Amino acid sequence: MREIFKISTVLKSLPIIILVALTACSDKNQKKTDDRESYVIPDSIMKRLQIDTVRMTPVTDAITLTGMVDFNQDNQVNIFPLVSGVAQDVAVQLGDAVKKGQVLVTVKSSEMAGYENNMVVAETNVRSTQKQLDAVKDLFKNGLSSQLDLSNAQTAHDQALAQLEMAQRILRINGNNRQGIYEVKSPIDGFIVQKNITNNTIIRTDNGSNMFTISDLKNVWVQANVYESNISRVHVGADVNVTTLSYPDKVFKGKVNKMLNVLDPASKVMKVRIVLPNDGYLLKPQMFASVNILNPLGKQALTVSSNALMFDHSQYYVLLYNSPKDVRITPVQILGSNDNHTYISVGVKEGDKVIARDVILIYQALNS
Repeated sequence: MREIFKISTVLKSLPIIILVALTACSDKNQKKTDDRESYVIPDSIMKRLQIDTVRMTPVTDAITLTGMVDFNQDNQVNIFPLVSGVAQDVAVQLGDAVKKGQVLVTVKSSEMAGYENNMVVAETNVRSTQKQLDAVKDLFKNGLSSQLDLSNAQTAHDQALAQLEMAQRILRINGNNRQGIYEVKSPIDGFIVQKNITNNTIIRTDNGSNMFTISDLKNVWVQANVYESNISRVHVGADVNVTTLSYPDKVFKGKVNKMLNVLDPASKVMKVRIVLPNDGYLLKPQMFASVNILNPLGKQALTVSSNALMFDHSQYYVLLYNSPKDVRITPVQILGSNDNHTYISVGVKEGDKVIARDVILIYQALNS
């Protein structure tokens, strides 16, 4: 009977115990909520905090391609030897900047010596025929020479002048040097991007190999690879953003200049060419590049920096910022992303401010 009384007493007290437990849990949750609301962004984080404003922008479809920086082949010069000989005093190395008219290498050439010899012979012939012509003219005035003799002397002198002019032109084309030396000069301002010659190299005009390649590098090409599935999304004139490993935070903007409408039989990709201005010569040939081709879709959406997004438990969040004491975790739904921007359909409105740096750190602090 006493045991039954004890059980009955416990049963009667159970609702009170449950109520006390729930009250304690509620107090604990309320205390946790209060602690979360009281979080203040520390000054150390505030100094480097980045705030992004939600804005309405046109939606663009972005295709990310791999590519490589290349010379602008329309602005480069291959320099071939005009005479045979032996290279001496190579004055430049690969990568050197050169000016128009700068001597790149001198060539000791028997051909140049031959051109100089032809020049001397032509000059001698001109002087000789001039003397003969003068003598015939004097004889003709005194009646001791015929008109035919005068005509022949004039013709010989004219031919000697023509030979001299030809010898002068040939020598001028080949550098106009009369010491048996041919000077190879740069025809443009630019950089030595290819060099196939050293001191004492024997040069032959029939070799077919260029000595130097010079490119101005004021603008460069980026050759990007387009797979078959993306060909329909690429067209000439499309805006392009290019980034490189060397400058990950810098975006180089350009446009699709040309589509090479054939696929590589091995890689099954089509090449597209982008022409980029190269201020400061930052872009170097053979650099790897990430190429984003942008296609406007004709509509607008709310846009934030992709750095402002936090993904947790299968949900995207942003941190709405009003003040260091007022930061709220807000779930959002995204439409897509483009480069460093993300389009949002639900969760924020235009003009809202969101945190775009140290998002993970602040998010964890708010959830602790």
